[in-house]
Amino acid sequence: MTTEAMSHSSNTPEQPRLSMRRICKRFGATQALQDVSLEAYAGQVVALIGENGAGKSTLMKVLSGAHAPDSGTMLLRDQPYHPRGPHDARRAGVAIVYQELNLAPELSVEDNIMLGVEERRLGFVARRKQRQRVLQALELLEHPELTPDRIVGSLSIGAQQLVEIARALVSQAEVVVFDEPTSSLPAHDVERLFTIIRRMQGQGIAIIYISHFLEEIREVANRYVVLRDGRPAGAGLLTDTSDEAIVTLMVGRTVDTLFPEVPHDLEERVLEVQQLSGTPLPRQVSFELHRGEIFGLFGLVGAGRTETLRQLFGLDQPSSGCITIDERRTAATPAARIRAGLGFVSEDRKGEGLAQSMSITDNLTLSNLRSYTRGGLLQLKKRRQATLHWMERLNVKARDPEQTISHLSGGNQQKVAIARVLHQQADIFLLDEPTRGIDVGTKAEIYRLIGELAAAGRSIVFVSSYLPELMAVCDTIGVMSRGRLLDARPVLNWTEPEILKVAISS
Repeated sequence: MTTEAMSHSSNTPEQPRLSMRRICKRFGATQALQDVSLEAYAGQVVALIGENGAGKSTLMKVLSGAHAPDSGTMLLRDQPYHPRGPHDARRAGVAIVYQELNLAPELSVEDNIMLGVEERRLGFVARRKQRQRVLQALELLEHPELTPDRIVGSLSIGAQQLVEIARALVSQAEVVVFDEPTSSLPAHDVERLFTIIRRMQGQGIAIIYISHFLEEIREVANRYVVLRDGRPAGAGLLTDTSDEAIVTLMVGRTVDTLFPEVPHDLEERVLEVQQLSGTPLPRQVSFELHRGEIFGLFGLVGAGRTETLRQLFGLDQPSSGCITIDERRTAATPAARIRAGLGFVSEDRKGEGLAQSMSITDNLTLSNLRSYTRGGLLQLKKRRQATLHWMERLNVKARDPEQTISHLSGGNQQKVAIARVLHQQADIFLLDEPTRGIDVGTKAEIYRLIGELAAAGRSIVFVSSYLPELMAVCDTIGVMSRGRLLDARPVLNWTEPEILKVAISS
């Protein structure tokens, strides 16, 4: 699908639906935004691009009213726009689908979608009328997990993200921001989302689309704006520029290759999984992992990939099956698996991957505190020095090591989560969507790091919904469907169509 095919109009209207002009925002000594401008036109999609920490999220928080700009102006429908908060912005016609989920897990899908905008009559919620609006939004999403009465906490991460999108759909917004909306979605849900965006364009809605996937941006957007270090780095029509030029604008340098080749050899078996089953997933999963091997796991949402990794790490108890590490069995607890050399990076960094209220130092060193304990006391200086080392190694953008995790951008949080298992010096890395929310420059660094780990004799189980990275990085790819590992082959024996065919089989 070309950019022109996605366009509601090939000509940019004279008057933008939304205009943000020379926005500035400072947090203490940090200049988060400096003279940033962005325009969104009715029926078109503008892509907001930049590395993690470039200022994209801060700009959108200014748009939502979560932050007040220090200077600059905003116009909505050519009228001054000064939202006092996200709810005020939503009532004005601006809806934002954030990358980090902002849902009430104990409430139903319907209650989450309508939270704050309930249909009321005589002081009571008009359930029948409200249900009709919810069903209309869910019908556009066409996802089998999404029913109005389903409790959100029981949904997969991908389905929960669709609930966020449904909230924007029911608000009848005139400007909709999608912040990394496909980061947890399988291919068929991504295409469904693009169909929804096309319909929204046809209705004259102005859309701001934030993504690190340049192929997605070309599929869905008309124009682009690039930020780097809180400042404008470039803007224009996507048809007039190349991916290489956009990457250079993002990182301030060229990225020679996105998938660096790091030679490594497969040696003896280090992990054996036999007929592993859980409740309700996985189902009789069996595979072997060798020293120096990068084993990719692919599957659609609900295939059981995450559940398999959780059981390998001891977070969930298997109902049957056997796991041996270096020919030995261990207790099925995280502590025992860490001692056995396993490290786990969860796909849900906000819910369980990181302690949001604790510092970078605490999060990075928690699974290896004994390295900094002497005589029963914690060696704070040594721990801080180690944290600074890993922050520099993974280019974590933060004020200092004591900054609270919740104050970092999503991508920088993910870097800390990866740094934790590197610092832990694990022998077997269980990585669940490790590049989710990571910018293109850092992705290349993560891919190189994975290759270097394999070259050093470490082993990696790499779960991803993004086939190109699995095909480029892995030695072996296993494909899961409905909780079962249906096929595992050397990557050279797979093609993308074959993988997708297995993944959608029953």
